[in-house]
Amino acid sequence: MTTRIEKDPLGEVPVPADALYGVQTQRAARNFAISGLRPLEPFVIAQVWIKKAAAMTHRDTGRLDARRADAIIAAADEVLDGQHREQFIVDPYQAGAGTSHNMNVNEVLANRANELLGGVRGTYTPVHPNDHVNMAQSTNDTIPTNIRLAILRQLPSLLAAVDALLTALEKKGVEFDGIVKAGRTHLQDAMPIRLGQEFTAYAGTLARCRKRVLEAADYLNDLGIGGSAVGTGVTVEPEYPARMNTHLRAITGIATLRIGRDRIQLMQSMGDAAAFSAALRGLALDLSKIASDLRLMASGPRTGLDEIVLPAVQPGSSIMPGKINPSIPEMVNQVCFQVVGCDTTVAMAAEHGQLELNVMMPVIAHNVLLSMQILTNAIAALATRCVEGIGANTVMCEHWVERSAALATALMPQIGYAAAAEIAKRSVQEGTLIRTMVRRDGLLPPEDVDAVLDLRKMTEIGVPSGRHGSGAGG
Repeated sequence: MTTRIEKDPLGEVPVPADALYGVQTQRAARNFAISGLRPLEPFVIAQVWIKKAAAMTHRDTGRLDARRADAIIAAADEVLDGQHREQFIVDPYQAGAGTSHNMNVNEVLANRANELLGGVRGTYTPVHPNDHVNMAQSTNDTIPTNIRLAILRQLPSLLAAVDALLTALEKKGVEFDGIVKAGRTHLQDAMPIRLGQEFTAYAGTLARCRKRVLEAADYLNDLGIGGSAVGTGVTVEPEYPARMNTHLRAITGIATLRIGRDRIQLMQSMGDAAAFSAALRGLALDLSKIASDLRLMASGPRTGLDEIVLPAVQPGSSIMPGKINPSIPEMVNQVCFQVVGCDTTVAMAAEHGQLELNVMMPVIAHNVLLSMQILTNAIAALATRCVEGIGANTVMCEHWVERSAALATALMPQIGYAAAAEIAKRSVQEGTLIRTMVRRDGLLPPEDVDAVLDLRKMTEIGVPSGRHGSGAGG
């Protein structure tokens, strides 16, 4: 491989001749060959946004001449248009704070800007990665700002996926509203519930999760850019934070961005990112529960509950012909487990900041953004490849609900708890339906049996009762 020699304060290093990155990026690539992963796209894009906004700000103030500033802006626009993405190579597991990632972006933009001005890669003239691309910035204020911008950039896609799943669940709630099925608590017989009520409740759960995610995201609009090295703003013009906020709003399309009131606090604490990660964790926990419920209700088709039928998306076995598995919910469970693990990493990293800086920001950024990416894709797949095509097996729903020992609960207002408990016990022992026992043993007047054991009414608030029922046994 043809190389060029670049020099930094530690000495000379060979760099691939065709690389837009430079010596500090090359050192990082050697030092941190850890996971084989590249930085996630939102982490790259947000850093380039910041560099572009900074060049525009310094052009506004005259601190950076228009020739250099325009070249940096043009180089940034190329990256934002999808070019040069292979040049961002630093492993997510890198030196603290994200200095290597920051320098990777600085070097790429500087080299490309110099090319646009007729210069040569690796010479860093007339545009220097530190003096010009990183002007009035530090890793310590750009990476915290990056994390906030990158999360906010991904948020609309996540919310759109949640909304689509929520809508699909609501539609199933309406479609299945007339289907009464056995309720189950502790995985044991419980009072009847409508299949539609279960799906409507799933939608309600997602709506609450969505609200918590949005509430946590709002804190991320406060930007600490301009804090420089320790949050105090050394080397930064007083007008810089406001101008940066204006330019970042325009560049990103995020109109809710705010100028952080305490840039020292915003540098010290990763609490806002951790709180957002925790909201993702809450979403993952509820989503995983829903996926597990779908798998359980679809179990069978002969030896399980078989109350719903999931769309068949692929063969389920390499050895058992005709087997179809709940593949999409299984995937969702695994994604949710990963998100919980990511949140644990974020929580530990957020706690591990010392004094003026949290040096664990690279792993925080990677895990929050990974959680958002896989949750977004998993939720979208669950909606389109599973929930929208779910069918109800009304025969099996009717079968199980009539066999539920919990139907004895409806008899309590008529005959009391003890007698109802005995009937439930005998129903299980004899394998006889509650309804059959009530008729056979004359436990209620014949004309009251259907009124008391009205399955639909049991799914609504009220006291099941016949014409003569006022309770028994005091």
